[in-house]
Amino acid sequence: MEAPQKLYLLDYGAGNVRSLVNAVEKLGHTITHIDTVEDFARADKIIFPGVGAFGYAMQALRNKGFVEPLLAYIASGRPLMGICVGMQVLFEGSDESPDEPGLGVFEGRVERIDSSTKTVPHMGWNAAHVVGAHTTQGPDMGGDRRYYFVHSYAVPYTACGRQQKFVHTATRYGDEVVVSSAWQKNVFATQFHPEKSGAAGLSALQSFIERDLVRSSDLVEISAPATIEAALTKRVIACLDVRANDQGDLVVTKGDQYDVRESSEAGGDVRNLGKPVDLAKRYFEEGADEITFLNITSFRNMPFADTPMLDVLRQASRCIFVPLTIGGGVRDITDPDGQHVWPAVEVAGEYFRSGADKVSIGSDAVYAAETYWQRVADGVPPTDGTTAIEQIASRYGQQAVVISVDPRRVYVRSPSDAPSHHVIATSTPGPQGEAFCWYQCTVKGGREPRDIDVRQLVTACEALGAGEVLLNCMDRDGTNSGYETDLVADTKAAVTIPVIASSGAGRVEHFSDIVDRTDVDAVLAAGIFHRREVPIADVKRHMAEHGIPTRTVE
Repeated sequence: MEAPQKLYLLDYGAGNVRSLVNAVEKLGHTITHIDTVEDFARADKIIFPGVGAFGYAMQALRNKGFVEPLLAYIASGRPLMGICVGMQVLFEGSDESPDEPGLGVFEGRVERIDSSTKTVPHMGWNAAHVVGAHTTQGPDMGGDRRYYFVHSYAVPYTACGRQQKFVHTATRYGDEVVVSSAWQKNVFATQFHPEKSGAAGLSALQSFIERDLVRSSDLVEISAPATIEAALTKRVIACLDVRANDQGDLVVTKGDQYDVRESSEAGGDVRNLGKPVDLAKRYFEEGADEITFLNITSFRNMPFADTPMLDVLRQASRCIFVPLTIGGGVRDITDPDGQHVWPAVEVAGEYFRSGADKVSIGSDAVYAAETYWQRVADGVPPTDGTTAIEQIASRYGQQAVVISVDPRRVYVRSPSDAPSHHVIATSTPGPQGEAFCWYQCTVKGGREPRDIDVRQLVTACEALGAGEVLLNCMDRDGTNSGYETDLVADTKAAVTIPVIASSGAGRVEHFSDIVDRTDVDAVLAAGIFHRREVPIADVKRHMAEHGIPTRTVE
């Protein structure tokens, strides 16, 4: 009887590798972590995932003494699969870390995606077009399938030089075409995350695990970049507000303008719309492109390591293979005993290790933006590396940091009435007929207003390193009256990072309308999905019928 292959995971501290382990186990296999140099010799196959900065990844490999053993492993002819940054470090270098050489397995350099013509990071579900026919059976990829990408740097696809020898698929993002997978001899690598790409990604991963993907050295004719078609979809995100009810059980709830309790006539209990993991699994199966958990209970009376949301993530990531975001409580935390202090970057790290792909920062993003603008006013450099946004982005990458904005309208009769704020003409006049408003940011779940507007917040947070904006609106929350178009359009014009529209959706037409009018990157809803008033499949069908590209579920 043939001995089972020894599949190993090369983890340099990249963040969420739990999802990859869960994906491997979902496919019926086991995987062992590489802990020592000697483990390279034991491995039959290695999967090398990575997120965050190119330089951090290379330095971590060097600090662990893994560079030479990894190169020797590749030279031995045994299969290696790189994922995201795990693919990028296989090239010669990156503009992200100019002084840090890569491993040089593939020819070429990783370059910054141009943000002057599109949002960066490239975030969402896109196609991977196979660019050439091979004599060897390749990975199970291509066709109409979509894969989850999240990156700010990429290798340009030119179809020139040695790219004929190693480029397997290419992907168009706006006016650029990038290498989305590479395959040369025993090395296969993807820019996208197969473990976060649903059934399509699992098929690609299964190809590597269960087949011998060794490509012949024959040159093949490959497609010209101009032939690679655009295929990026608009994301539909399901959001779950999670809190403890009065009995201490974790439930999904939904507020009406941030009030999550039933009326006093109905008993005044916390609205209970279901169990977090059960609902999240349902959304994955129904076709949600991402799932966001917003923790609206502080859990201050227990050590952070015992926080129930960590277990929610661990359970969810076992059965959900699309990106997971966790929000609420991403800040410096001191355990109740006063002995253990968790810096925000370590809090984020625990969430990532438990299965999250992104963390959403709310109140602390407002405080960071206030400090940013105060430093600007004081004439000192506005960034100093101390904020949670900067530290998490530095270690885990810009794409891992979402800022969650909870604003409300403040009406004024003219822009001169609020000279220190960004005032816009509003399509929703105020109670006295006011034709202008500014959007005031709040903290502490909307309970405390601050003297900073949304434009000030998002531009400061982008400069600090945030990679995405989750844009709520307190005036629209729970109303089912449609998204706050004025706010979304103004915010989309203010930043180059992706923007998610949230708050107010009540009909399928609201989703297509906000995309058509603002070109927002993603749309999010909660209560109407929980109660099945508007199924996710209906939203996607309606958007597709109106010419808005969406991901279909295999």
